[in-house]
Amino acid sequence: MRLSPQQRHHNETKIRAAIDRILRGELPPGGKCDIKTLASESGIDRTAFYGNRPYAHLREEFESRLAAIREAGDTPDPRDAQISRLKTEITALEERLTSRDQTIEELTAFRNEALSRLAAQHEEILRLRHHSDRDSRVRRLPTRTTGAGPSS
Repeated sequence: MRLSPQQRHHNETKIRAAIDRILRGELPPGGKCDIKTLASESGIDRTAFYGNRPYAHLREEFESRLAAIREAGDTPDPRDAQISRLKTEITALEERLTSRDQTIEELTAFRNEALSRLAAQHEEILRLRHHSDRDSRVRRLPTRTTGAGPSS
């Protein structure tokens, strides 16, 4: 069915109004900033926007305006902005996680080294005590009882 010039003009007006709404970020629930949403918002069949169909020039206009908005650093689709923000946040969190993992590895290595040194010092103390027990010239000091002051 062929459209009259009045019908075509009316449809183009509806499509341009839908383009303006979508590019302002006024998206319907579940809609995106794309041709499918443009078609449903304007009430025009989506196939009319492709090839050499009557509204292909409006699809090109929509896509070029959308590209210009994105190049300017703006996003009409709030979900795209949210996705971008979340990707940045994920990258920052991954960096923090990597840094913390590295810190944990360093602290674990430090703890293992400290425990190893303490064990070696303990062994040395035990060896020296054993050696002093065999040497008759060394006298052991008397041990104090708990809570008692200096012995007289």
